[in-house]
Amino acid sequence: MVNKSDEVPPSAIVASGLHVVRGDRPVLRDLDFTVPRGRITGLLGPSGCGKTTLMRAVVGTQAKVTGTLEVLGRPAGHPALRSRIGYVTQAPSVYDDLTVRQNLDYFAAVLLPGRAHRDDRRTAVDRALTDVDLTSHADALAGRLSGGQRSRVSLAVALLGAPDLLVLDEPTVGLDPVLRRDLWNLFHRIAADRGTTLLVSSHVMDEAERCHRLLLLREGRLLAEDTPDALRRRGGTTTVEDAFLHLVDAATARAAAPREEPRP
Repeated sequence: MVNKSDEVPPSAIVASGLHVVRGDRPVLRDLDFTVPRGRITGLLGPSGCGKTTLMRAVVGTQAKVTGTLEVLGRPAGHPALRSRIGYVTQAPSVYDDLTVRQNLDYFAAVLLPGRAHRDDRRTAVDRALTDVDLTSHADALAGRLSGGQRSRVSLAVALLGAPDLLVLDEPTVGLDPVLRRDLWNLFHRIAADRGTTLLVSSHVMDEAERCHRLLLLREGRLLAEDTPDALRRRGGTTTVEDAFLHLVDAATARAAAPREEPRP
């Protein structure tokens, strides 16, 4: 059973009995959770535990999803959600032979077709550049940027439509500690200044401390849903990583315990 604590704002995502199968193998197993609006929720767990599959289910691109998954008040994958969700995959989604601004101009034309006036798209591009602090690199080729800068270009693309929900799959993987810190500071500014909901996955447990709430996933199952402070208190630990290990050990012990036979 997943325990919850602390009052949270209305939910941006609600899952009930969420189950995903790939081939004949369950990838996600009967997940029940909520993601509050306007907060950063971390999706934490080891590689291969189902984080990317869950994010794909949220944005509506995952096949063989059963159960209930509601996003921003609608079923996941509903056409009305396309302009309200920004999704950043692990690999930067940019064209190396275009400048940063050219990349954003291109994606603005694709993502904002209803804004026919060029001035509207230019305003969206300028705002996204400012949000990710890349204005000074607007005319640089994307292929010549550092890994952290390329990640910020991908994030700028996702921000073009001012989404209500931003889904980020391992956005800091492979980055040095300074770049990771800068990106997390940016995530917090986006949540605080815009009221955007962020769902951020990571397998690096120290990033859990940077989130408002956490979903801890292991082998396709949800071990816990709570705040970092509450998880540490529950496990009697000083770090979320130790709390996660405590939960893993407890789950393993329960699975190994012999079942009592019913009395006649």
